[in-house]
Order: sequence, then structure tokens, then C-alpha cells
Amino acid sequence: MRSIIPFNDGWLYYAGDVTADALDSQFQPVTLPHTNVVLPHHNFDNLEYQFVSTYRKHFRLPEARDGRRVYVDFDGAMIACEVFLNGRKLGENEGGYLPFSFDMTDFLNENGDNLLTVRLDSTERPDIPPYGGVVDYLTFGGIYRDVNLRYVEPVHIADVFVKTKDVLTSQPKAEVDVKVLNQSDRPHSVELLVYINDGQIGADGGVKILASQEISVTVPAGGESITTVLFDRLPPVRLWTLEQPNRYGLAAELSENGMTIDDNGAFPFGFREAVFRDDGFYLNGEKVKLRGLNRHQTYPYIGAAAPARLQRKDADIIKYELGCNIVRTSHYPQSPHFLNRCDEIGLLVFEEIPGWQHIGDRDWQGISLRDVQGMIERDRNHPSIVLWGVRINESQDNEALYTATNALAHQLDPTRQTGGVRYFQNSQFLEDVFTFNDFSNGVQEPEHTPHLVTEFNGHMFPTKSWDNEERQLEHALRHARIQDKAAGMGNVCGAIGWCAFDYNTHREFGSGDRMCYHGVSDIFRLPKFAAYFYESQLDPSVRPVLRPATFWTMGDRSAGGINPLVIFSNCDEVEVFFGDERFGKFQPDRQEFPNLPHPPFQIWGLNLLWGGHKYADLRVVGYINGQPVIEQRMESYGVPRALVLEVDDVELHADGADMTRLVFKIVDKFGNRLPYTNQPVTFEIDGPAELIGENPFALMGGQAALYVKARHEAGTVTIRATTPRLVPVTVTIQIQ
Repeated sequence: MRSIIPFNDGWLYYAGDVTADALDSQFQPVTLPHTNVVLPHHNFDNLEYQFVSTYRKHFRLPEARDGRRVYVDFDGAMIACEVFLNGRKLGENEGGYLPFSFDMTDFLNENGDNLLTVRLDSTERPDIPPYGGVVDYLTFGGIYRDVNLRYVEPVHIADVFVKTKDVLTSQPKAEVDVKVLNQSDRPHSVELLVYINDGQIGADGGVKILASQEISVTVPAGGESITTVLFDRLPPVRLWTLEQPNRYGLAAELSENGMTIDDNGAFPFGFREAVFRDDGFYLNGEKVKLRGLNRHQTYPYIGAAAPARLQRKDADIIKYELGCNIVRTSHYPQSPHFLNRCDEIGLLVFEEIPGWQHIGDRDWQGISLRDVQGMIERDRNHPSIVLWGVRINESQDNEALYTATNALAHQLDPTRQTGGVRYFQNSQFLEDVFTFNDFSNGVQEPEHTPHLVTEFNGHMFPTKSWDNEERQLEHALRHARIQDKAAGMGNVCGAIGWCAFDYNTHREFGSGDRMCYHGVSDIFRLPKFAAYFYESQLDPSVRPVLRPATFWTMGDRSAGGINPLVIFSNCDEVEVFFGDERFGKFQPDRQEFPNLPHPPFQIWGLNLLWGGHKYADLRVVGYINGQPVIEQRMESYGVPRALVLEVDDVELHADGADMTRLVFKIVDKFGNRLPYTNQPVTFEIDGPAELIGENPFALMGGQAALYVKARHEAGTVTIRATTPRLVPVTVTIQIQ
């Protein structure tokens, strides 16, 4: 039978290229995911991660092979590697964003010690996408995703692809393609059992089987077979939607001579219909205006080596904190943990192949075609993914290459449309959806449909979390204006802003500290004013939102004062008070923003100038259906009142890799960050965990974060933070 065993523990790491006879004492113990060097959150040279490193792992087989084949499966290693077992080369891989596997069986010492070695080249090699030209993001280095050990019988299931059809009718269907691989030297006749369960765990802990089919399959020696199983008599199904992302389970089993020889385990899928049409995007027959943000997989300090918890948290932030219904995985396939979470919470995904403007030679293009195949074969069972990006981001036209990438995508997945992101409208349109980076500070009238805006703003108006109020406000309003315009254009499917989070970049880009401050949130995933705009588009049934876009100071805007006071909210009305004095009740600005679900409030006539007698604490009350539902206050005093320390999670797993974000802020008496505090914050930690990040941290923007990383022991972790003139604070975490 099949076994999947996590293989992240017990690795040794050396930050260099060593010979096979190097002593283990030269290495340091690490747990995967792993970055090849921990870096500051900005102001570092990308050359610091560009080197060849060596990973090795001593192991004995955790269970007997019993005639099975044994594979090592890498989810991702940046950017090229050679893999050896017991001194014998298993193979190589070029490219950092997609999984690769090696069959170790023939070189294993089944009853003794084994040594797995990975020689990892993390240099920015021009022969491997995305490199060859300049690139506006960093790839970092390391075995930065999970590794597993996989046991399978010589005859086993190699791939399963489920295609749902007629989901809006009373007779929904599922068509399942199952690839069976035969690594033996004789043909095998096996029974293939495929079944669908309802995805809901019953009171007895089991799941209900909705349908099953068993088919006889003959697989030639050393070959494969692909069998299509049609389920055409399914009962009505619960659809996968944005609000209720219902999922079912699909599993396939092989048996031979009455014995089960392989079971791939039930994986989740969804019944849904997603179509881009000339007049917009339709999910399950209903038109949905897409409003989203781009996401880089860049994290402070650890590069891309974020474990499952942090990956899943990003999806939650984009949907629940930023109010988006779609994310673009710019500009490469991203973590399976991130995509799984998008499936679970109902966040749509536009996923694309690695690259940035540059198209390389024939061999380089061959890797791109392989990336199309790897991306689609890995991810085509995710109901959240609605569009494949099969063009190098912002590249020039290349008819031969993009005809081939589109044809391959449609062959591998006939259920989804393709897009190809460009920044000029007169581009050759070979894909199904014209995906367009629109930097006009508006939304251009489409020349091709279906039309989806895939980037806007970004480098046109970079904004730091410590920029003055009027710049941060204009940054937010630019996002609001463009989302409003896109929402009002019937022939535009929607707009995906650039971008969710600030990110590290090369010296040719960014703000001098090798950071692109293009995010609506900073690199720590903490909000700027633009994040407040996106959050305000949440349906109030999810939660009421009330965010004054001001630091409530009299001299931060040009010429002083606060006029207008802009409030991002999904409330029907807001009431404004200065101290105990009521200023008035106000409606959202539907004249300037007629198409947004929840327009900003723009309140004029405050007449709060330098020395103005009305300048007092701000109090804003939000009303829905005439009832007060939320209140926000901001202090006029303006000096630091407290240091705040918060963790996203109070429990971690003692697996040596689990992490949570540790947020710290300096705030007024109502808990609002003070953006111009720049004092150092120092941390102490006690217990079986470590802090990842700069310590002490020279605060800028009034907010930042470190990460708490669990070790391999259970226990209580206490973190203490101190800063001059404020009371120290502590938090505790349990390591389970």
C-alpha cells in the first residue's frame, strides 16, 4: 500500500559547496522549509542568497519497503539542484516553483543507513525562468517547501483529474481521468475503483459515499494507462461558491487478485462553473465583479520559506482582512498550502507560470512549457483556480511560444480558460481572456474581451507606512477610484490591484532600500490606508468596518488641517464627534464612487486648522439600518501611550518549522498606531522557540512584526518586549 511520510526533519545544512567526504560537524541541523540565509526585512543585497549550498539527510527507511518503489518528493527548491543517494546521482531539477520527484529504490540500503544529498544552486541563473533579464522580485534560496517520502507499489496511481460538468442542472456529472503507472517488467490487469464522497464527516466519523464505479484496466509493462470514469447519475450537489465553498472528496483505489495495492487517499474538489465572458465573469451562472490583489510569496527575514500556517494566513488576510474575492499568484505557482486554503474559504485564484518580461532561448522556453504542464497537473483539482496564466508576465508577443503554451494548457485542462498578462492593448490575443496590466491611473476601454485588469497603481504611486497622511490617503483613493471604475464597466471582468504586500526586489527597482512599497499592506501584512479601502468592501453581514483614513494630526497634510476627513466603511451612515461636540451624520460619497458596493465617506468643512479650537479626540460611529454597530476613536494628544504585542496564534506544533507572526505597535490610548515613532523595540524569549527577525528592531511606521518559530519540544513560550518610556509587555504561546 501507499505511504506518504513527512521528510522535513533531521536535515543538515552547509552554506557552501562541499565534497561528499565533508564531515557532518561542518553542517548545522535544520528543519524544512528552510531559507539558505536569514536576512533583514530590507536593505540587503540579493547576492547574499546567491550561492551554492549543500543539504544532506541521514536516514533509515521508516518502514519496510516490501517490494514497493520509494520516491523522494520535493514541493520546491530554489532554483536548481542535483540530488544524490548514497553517492549515486538520482537526477537534477531546474526551476524553483514546482514539485519534482526522484525514484530512490535502486540505490537504497533497505536495512541500513542512507545518505541523501542535495546540491542546491540558488544563483539567479539566466537559463532558468524567471531570469535572463531584470526581474522585479527576488527568488531567495533554500529547500523552501516541504519534502515527503512516498512508498508506492510498482503498479500505482500516478495522477487523478476530476472535471465537473452540468453542475447547474438537475443531473450534474463528474468525469475522472486516472493515470495508472506500471514500473514492473510485465503487464498487469487491475481493478480501478473510483468513488465520490459528500465531503462531510458524519456523527460516526465517516463520510457518505455518493457514487462509485469499478473498471478493469490493463497496464502494459513499463508503461501507463489513462482511464476516464464518468459519473453521470449524481444527485443534485452543493456548489462551491464564494460564500459557501462546499467541497466533496474523490478517491481512487487499485486492486489486484482481490487485494488492494494502491489508495491515493480522498482529496477535496468542488462542483462549480467558472466562465469569463465578453460581459464579465460568471460563477455558477451568476455575474461576479472581480476585486482582488496580487500576491508575492515574499516574507520578511525568511524569504519564501514559510510553513503551512503562514501560507494559509495569507489567504485569510486577502479574503477576510482585505475583502478580496480573487488573488493573482504573481508571477509563479505558489504554495499548495496557500491554494488549499483558497479552496477552503472561497477565494478565487488566477495562477501563472514563472517569468517577468524576459523570454529566453529555445531551452529556456522549453522550461516554460514544462512549467505550464507542471503547474496545471499539480493544481487542476483546485476549485478556487479559475484562470491559467500561460504567458510570461509583461513579455512581448511571441506567437510560436504562446500558441504552444495555450494549446498545452487546453490539452491538460479543457475546463478552464487561459490568460496572458501584458501591458499593451495592441498585443496579439491568443488566450481566452485578455489579461491586462493597466497603469493609466484609470481603466482603459477594452480592445479585446473578455477583459480583466490584472495590475494597476503599484509602481505608479509607491507608498510607505510612514509616508505623510496625504500620500497614504491618495494611495488608498487611487485604488478606490480604479475599483469603482472597473465595477461600472460591463465589459470589464474586474480589477486586481498591485499589490497585497510590500516585497523585496533588485536594485533596479524599489525605493533605494531594495523594497517595493507597492502593497496596500506592508511586508509584515499590516495595513496601510489602502488596505482600509479593500476591507471596507466586505459585506457588513461578515462584519462592520469603520476606518478613518487619518492620523488625526493638524500638520501632516500640506497647508495643515484635515479636509476632507475620509472614512472607509461598509456602514450606511457615520456620525462624527470632536470630543463631546457632534459634527454631523454623513452618507457615503456615491457621487464620486457610484459603482462600489460601499463608497468611501468624504466629509468636508471640518475647519480644523492649526490652533483650531475644535481639535479634540475624534469619535466616529457607524450605523447600519439606523442602528449604531461600530465605533472608532482617535486621540488628539499624539504621544506614545503603550507598546502593544500580539501573536496571530497562541498554539504552535513542536515540529521545528511551525511559525506565527508576532506583531508589535506603538499606539495612542485608543490603540491606533503612531506612524512617526521610530524608537527601538527589544525582545526576550523564554521557552522552546526562537525569534526570527531583527532584535532590537528600529521601528518605522509605528508597526512591524517578527516570527516565533517552534522547536521540537513542547512547553510554554514567553516573549517580552521593551522600549524606552513605555511599560514592557509580554505574550505567551503553547508549543504542543
